[in-house]
Amino acid sequence: MQLGQYPAPRHVVAHLSDPHLLAGGTRQYGVIDTEAGLRLALARLTRLELPPQALVFTGDLADKAEPDAYRCLREIVEPAAAALGAEVVWVMGNHDERTAYARELFGIDHADEVIGGAPQDRVHDVAGLRIVSLDTSVPGYHHGELADDQLEWLADVLATPAPHGTLLALHHPPIPVPLMPAAEVIELLDQHRLAEVLTGTDVRCILGGHFHYSTYSTFAGIPVSVASATCYTSDPAPLERFVSGVDGHQAITMMHLYDDRVVHTIVPVDEAPEVSGFPADVRAQIESLTPEQRHDLLARKDSPLYTGELDVPGHS
Repeated sequence: MQLGQYPAPRHVVAHLSDPHLLAGGTRQYGVIDTEAGLRLALARLTRLELPPQALVFTGDLADKAEPDAYRCLREIVEPAAAALGAEVVWVMGNHDERTAYARELFGIDHADEVIGGAPQDRVHDVAGLRIVSLDTSVPGYHHGELADDQLEWLADVLATPAPHGTLLALHHPPIPVPLMPAAEVIELLDQHRLAEVLTGTDVRCILGGHFHYSTYSTFAGIPVSVASATCYTSDPAPLERFVSGVDGHQAITMMHLYDDRVVHTIVPVDEAPEVSGFPADVRAQIESLTPEQRHDLLARKDSPLYTGELDVPGHS
């Protein structure tokens, strides 16, 4: 039931990034349980009122590109996605390796025919929303690049608008990183070339990862959303450290796409103590009221709901 001015979104997308899975349950840096972080993130999605239609993972899927890590990734993600009724969109990251990625996630062996493997670029259609997975990885390096043939391919894909527009998902976000200068060394190179391809197209948002913290900007007039990581995160305000990776603040980003806008919401992966709230069954009571009664109860500062005159079981 619609309680406000806006209708339900046309599409719901979960943006996850940088799980960095390791084979054999190995802990990242001897501390981070990357599988546990990913499972927590997926469990969060089951609690949403509107389930996502797509799970977009923007790279660094496997920390060392181990085949067993990719198999573990599929074993964790695919059943969760099926239960949600969501399509999975994989994106290459700098920690991924094209040959193992192509073989273990897509069953493709011919990538071995190209030195370093062929770029893993793909197009997904999610109920009229086009999601393009663009491979910005560079074999043997951590920075990002796009080859001429990739840009030509992308231009050809975008030449025909999709019914509900396009999301472009890549690992290296084409934006400044003022809070983490070290990332400038391994950013996407020659970003102006990508801007030339995207200008005037139906791309509604660019999704990225790589930084291990949530951040936002624009590129070629297009909103850019960078999701945090489900493994460790980068502290954007460290104390006397050039770079600081911490075990905390892991998050995913939920995207709700309307006909004329996209709403981004950061969803923390882990739990936090509740200090105030109402039980779930209160919603049915609110929906049973008229719009005027709802406004009177929830908007007025002297409403009995806020003065304590109205006793709501389970209210904290």
